[in-house]
Amino acid sequence: MAKIDDILDDFEYLEDWDDRYRYVIELGKALPDLPESDRTADNKVRGCASQVWLATETGDGKDPALTFRGDSDAHIVRGLVAIVLAIYSGKRASEVAATDALEIFRRIGMIEHLSAQRANGLRSMVARIQAEAAARMVAA
Repeated sequence: MAKIDDILDDFEYLEDWDDRYRYVIELGKALPDLPESDRTADNKVRGCASQVWLATETGDGKDPALTFRGDSDAHIVRGLVAIVLAIYSGKRASEVAATDALEIFRRIGMIEHLSAQRANGLRSMVARIQAEAAARMVAA
């Protein structure tokens, strides 16, 4: 999986939005397939026009590391999932809760280049991940 710093560096070099969209699609293609067993109603993200699933694995302790896996049935959205996972997966719950992924998407200019439905879906993904992190900190 790509690292968020590498993704941000790549965006710096891609000035044309067609190239940026192609890059997002390529990130999605590189995302490992989500097993059918993880494509459950509980893992489905509400508020997305496309189908999106997010599965969470939780480490141990009061501030556990969280590993996220995800998928979508839409190419661009699958790429957005890949970027969101690069931002959050592998971090401690407190880091996840404190990280504003939407600010990262704003910084690369992605938010204003998404349709309203995709932007809402992105917000739903981020809200879901941050809620998972908050729940894991409370549960520990």
